[in-house]
Amino acid sequence: MRFLNSIIIIINIITISFGCTNTRENEQSASELSDTATDQLDTLIYSAPLNYLLTLDKVDANNVEIRTYKDILELFEKLNYTPEAWQSGIREVPRVYLPIIGDRWGSTTSREITVENKKRIFFRGLAPMILRANELIMMDRNRLGGIMSSHNQNVAIAEEDELWVLELAKLYKVKTELDQVTAPVLRSLWEKVDIVPASLALAQGAEESGWGTSRFAAAGNAVYGQWTWGKNAIVPEKQRKELGSYGIAAFGTLQESVCAYMLNLNTHNAYASLRNKRAELRKKNQKITGALLAEQLTQYSERGEAYVKTLKSMMDYNRLSPADDAYLSDGPPIYLVPIAAEENGK
Repeated sequence: MRFLNSIIIIINIITISFGCTNTRENEQSASELSDTATDQLDTLIYSAPLNYLLTLDKVDANNVEIRTYKDILELFEKLNYTPEAWQSGIREVPRVYLPIIGDRWGSTTSREITVENKKRIFFRGLAPMILRANELIMMDRNRLGGIMSSHNQNVAIAEEDELWVLELAKLYKVKTELDQVTAPVLRSLWEKVDIVPASLALAQGAEESGWGTSRFAAAGNAVYGQWTWGKNAIVPEKQRKELGSYGIAAFGTLQESVCAYMLNLNTHNAYASLRNKRAELRKKNQKITGALLAEQLTQYSERGEAYVKTLKSMMDYNRLSPADDAYLSDGPPIYLVPIAAEENGK
């Protein structure tokens, strides 16, 4: 697990060097996850946000230091991850991952660059993590599909598969009777364990975090404004006391934030219509698009229909619909390592 341990160390160093705050206390520490990795492989749920460190690609990655936004744009150029390539029809996205947002993006960088570059960096920086989150979901969905096929043919389900389904049901909030894997349980999971179109995830990320510049994004990689309760929540400046001690959920990494957002859409009762629409499209063998699913998100914001209109307008104006056809490259992952301002001599 050499690669896994190196990434844990990198994430810790970045957090310290930037002086970033994170109000979230992990239910399991990184070291605990690492120690139990071998035992959990047979029943590992890839789309669980807290399993992120266990799902890292088990290959040697390239770690690239980033000192300014220009370094990111230059790297994108080298990887042919450019507007020109996109406009020519290339939909391959490199596995370039930024562990955290940090304070500098919102307080300094985003204010010093053009709006075009701010959007370009945000969308192209977030896209690989969105595609990775969908990739992890599809790993679970494919395994679930195999189990369903066996169950439908009255073939006995292996013990580890049965345990895995029960854990999946807990994560995706599907009730089971006496811990039994039944056809209704499998059908409910099949509707929930599915992708979120990249165009929708990009638009919501931009809208909810102000292009990654919000206080919540800086303090806890909170890109999607997910509510939570308890001492680990980032408290809004204008908290509405009548709603309790709510706050915005914080995450140790950006990837966890993206995975948690997708899990939220895939489990919360408020988004049942989105899942129904997606299942309908699946049955008709039609494309799942951000524009179609956005119409089902009137309950994501108190703005209701106006919020949906904003999302669709953002997708149209920024031409995000082709992102629904994007896919990750087969190349090794690249982890961006931001260097603190004082190390730049600035």
